[in-house]
Amino acid sequence: MHDLIVGNTLVENDWHWLRLPESATPVRKSAGKVVLFKLTGEPAATADVVAACEVPAGKVMVPLSVWLHRHAELENRVAAGEIGVWLDSHEEPVELAESVSGDLNRLPLIGVNFPKFIDGRGYSTAFILRTRYGYRNQLRALGDVLRDQMFFFHRCGFDAYQLRADQNAERCIKALKDFTTPYQTSTDGLTPVFRRRSAQQATA
Repeated sequence: MHDLIVGNTLVENDWHWLRLPESATPVRKSAGKVVLFKLTGEPAATADVVAACEVPAGKVMVPLSVWLHRHAELENRVAAGEIGVWLDSHEEPVELAESVSGDLNRLPLIGVNFPKFIDGRGYSTAFILRTRYGYRNQLRALGDVLRDQMFFFHRCGFDAYQLRADQNAERCIKALKDFTTPYQTSTDGLTPVFRRRSAQQATA
């Protein structure tokens, strides 16, 4: 069982996280449009796999690859609030933004996968979705979501957390308040220490 926290409350998860089967012959995927020569090695689904993927009824988070190739057939379900999209750690939010004509808020839910605790690329993805693209709906952390990451998830823009199966939900909720005074700016509106000091010096 994977508990789901939205805000600071444990809730029932009514979204299905749809994942594609791994390809028997992995295709290397570029790390991004800017650094095309840098290969990450993550497997990318083939066109045949994407086309054959069955999207079940109900609320479903589909992989970015499925959305990019099949969003036209999913439009009615997007309008009904039944389709969200999730990005893997090597995938770029710009691809998603461009596919919905820049209006990401048509999507009720965007998920970001953390395949491993040590893979921090999803933090940048969340920050970009909130700040550059102005995404205001639910942004959910998926995958290796652990208690020690909760405060940092929240600071980068996540407001929902689908915990790894072995995590204690109550401890994870408490972890959202691990620190009271941040040292960096982020999406949560908290004033960092250096700005507080500057303000104090200006009025002294």
